[in-house]
Amino acid sequence: MSGIALLLALSAWYAPAADDGVPAFLGAYCTNCHGEKMQMAERRFDRVQLPANDVDTIILLQDIVDKMNLGAMPPQAAKQPSGTQRIAFIETLTRAIAEAHAKRNSTGGATVLRRLNRREYINTVGDLMAINMSMFDPTTRFPRDQMVGHMDNIGDALSTSGYLLEQFLDAADQVVEKAFRVRERAAVKTWTFHAPFRQQPELDPAHRSAHGMSYLSLYETSKTVRQEGSYGMLHEFAQGVPADGFYEIKVRAEAMNRRHPYEARIFNMDPDAPFRLGVVPGNARIGALHHSQPMEPQLGEVTLDDNGPESHTFRIWLDAGFMPRFTFPNGMIDGRRAFTQILNRYPQLLPPDQQDYPRGIFLARPHVLKYAKMPHIRITEVVIKGPYYDTWPLASHGVLSGGGAREVLTAFARRAYRRPATTAELVTLRALVTARRKVGRPPREALQDGLKAALCSPAFLYLSQANDGRYLDAHALASRLSYFLWSTMPDEELFSATSALAKPEALLAQTRRMLSHPKSQGFVEGFLDSWLNLRSLGDMPPDRDAFERYYAHDLQTAMRTETQMFARHLLDKNESILNFLDSDFTFVNKPLAKLYGMDAGMSSVDGHRFRQVKITNPIRGGLLGQGSVLTVSANGIETSPVTRGVWILENIFGTPPAPPPDNVPTIDPDVRGAKSMREILTKHRESPACMSCHVKIDPPGFALESFDPIGSWRDKYPNKVPIDPSGQLEDGKLFSGVAELKKLLLERKPQFARMLTERMLTYACGRRMEALDRPRVDRIVKELAARGYGFRDLVELVVLSEPFRSK
Repeated sequence: MSGIALLLALSAWYAPAADDGVPAFLGAYCTNCHGEKMQMAERRFDRVQLPANDVDTIILLQDIVDKMNLGAMPPQAAKQPSGTQRIAFIETLTRAIAEAHAKRNSTGGATVLRRLNRREYINTVGDLMAINMSMFDPTTRFPRDQMVGHMDNIGDALSTSGYLLEQFLDAADQVVEKAFRVRERAAVKTWTFHAPFRQQPELDPAHRSAHGMSYLSLYETSKTVRQEGSYGMLHEFAQGVPADGFYEIKVRAEAMNRRHPYEARIFNMDPDAPFRLGVVPGNARIGALHHSQPMEPQLGEVTLDDNGPESHTFRIWLDAGFMPRFTFPNGMIDGRRAFTQILNRYPQLLPPDQQDYPRGIFLARPHVLKYAKMPHIRITEVVIKGPYYDTWPLASHGVLSGGGAREVLTAFARRAYRRPATTAELVTLRALVTARRKVGRPPREALQDGLKAALCSPAFLYLSQANDGRYLDAHALASRLSYFLWSTMPDEELFSATSALAKPEALLAQTRRMLSHPKSQGFVEGFLDSWLNLRSLGDMPPDRDAFERYYAHDLQTAMRTETQMFARHLLDKNESILNFLDSDFTFVNKPLAKLYGMDAGMSSVDGHRFRQVKITNPIRGGLLGQGSVLTVSANGIETSPVTRGVWILENIFGTPPAPPPDNVPTIDPDVRGAKSMREILTKHRESPACMSCHVKIDPPGFALESFDPIGSWRDKYPNKVPIDPSGQLEDGKLFSGVAELKKLLLERKPQFARMLTERMLTYACGRRMEALDRPRVDRIVKELAARGYGFRDLVELVVLSEPFRSK
């Protein structure tokens, strides 16, 4: 036997067994780091005694068990218990935790009465009043919702200030006024627009000189800095359409010079991709029509042929005051650069008598438009006709129908409060309407004031828990289900089923129905934003010079779409949540596939459309290979193993590190000569206060260093220093890069499943999961494993769980 083996054997022989008692085991293996003299990670174990009589001890014991199960305690460099000792100790603590929970007869944490957050408010008033919200946001002056772990729906964080109450009053006014603004069916009108077309100050002189302003010309995508030719607007229609409704927009357009004699990178466009013409709304009262506006959803899009002018008709919804604006989604990224480079690099392609070209962008533009082949979309005619309505009266008018004021208020309050209104609540609303009538308000307007009052009521703004028992009543349960899966109020079918929701089979049937409804996209987007922090994608935008393609091809939208489609697929097909860790498929369009090096053989004709693709390179499977995660965990300029490592600990391991001590300096990205980030962090870890956290944070972060700030693969840093993506996890297991790290993550199925279950329960219940919720979380995880870890199964198990049905 070798000397090392003999030493290990003697160490195990003389070490106290778990049967000798928990304090003895902790004293032998743990208290050097977590004892009287040192409390690493703010944990002290020398005072632990069984049985566990308080919540703090239960939390501490559970933390110990989790770390022991992962092999993270004791640290690899410390004295280790034998396998038998480890198992016996874990079993002892597990029994103690179970006995403590049983003794306390705990029902877990409790949900604080919570209000609607901003996105829920928008969705709810839209459904309640049956109004189109695509161009209407009554919450623009609401303060930003406070986050807890990226979650925007945690009750104790959603405070209500006096300022917010004022904004609720103003928003209620806006909502009701909009719902009943269109009282009479407007006559269909037609507006026709021909040359001359004014566009924007930067372009109008060139257009006047080159072609007498005969066309609207689109050059750039809307993601550019200057937006010179990003929008085609109708200045003669600055007042916009007269009434909310559907409008037919007929536009005559032509793709110009898609095939040109210049180098493609001048424009940063795919030369094989047909030009696309889009339509977005614009409102002159909101901002300049030739620049982006806060709300500009894509209302329509067509692909243009190269065969000359052609007419296309869009049927789109426009709010009163808005006009259609035309866009070039796959246009160039810098029109000003393109104008000058065409002249500077290709003067020989100009007519012989025009090769003595002018200098400066002001003179370059008309010269290029006259004599060169600048790629652009040309619009020669626009016809607007409407408004049209699918039904009349509008659905929003139905809110005031169904009888007299008493009946209208009763029906409206039931839907607004998501339960039958109490007698006292109805008396208050009726009294307000009566008072308004007495001061001279017309009956209809007085009734509208009653609706506004309902929208300012706590019964509308807060999710009710109703009865005084342990469980939610039927209406509160229906609301929790609806805001979990749809981020909005229950529909009539769910309202009608409330009396049966106490039965698991009825609750499950409604869950499955709602998950198959288009509104369940609210769950996909809301949960991914809350779990993965995707709502912060773009908060630290990548450097435009270094990552121009991120903007040229709208990779931010593409990245978000990939992750949403990936999760949607797992949900619809009930595929395993382990695909989040590693998978052999994803969803991409051609620009995103090109970023990933997966675009071989992919056609440009429909390259903007997403499709499911098989992954052959193991670096790309799962979330850790997706651009959304890799971009949101970077700072836009460079990457940091610390930032990405913390992201993995929080969102994959479910073990967020403690905040750094106040006296620990921050670490800047690697911009200091030839030193690698690994060398910088090694020096940083020389401090014992830093080492205890960075030994957990840095290794998974290093695995992602092979991806740049937008998720493209790299082998070297910008300073040419080679990247070393290898590392060692807390349990001693080694990996050479992200592909091997993902294999190790798949060995931690229960840990990942528990993290995801806790996150989903937190999102569903609107409260943090606490130590006393652990037994219920573990029951879900156990059943989920038995079912094969299906994502839809997880949603259903959460809905059927005790925490979801409890207050």
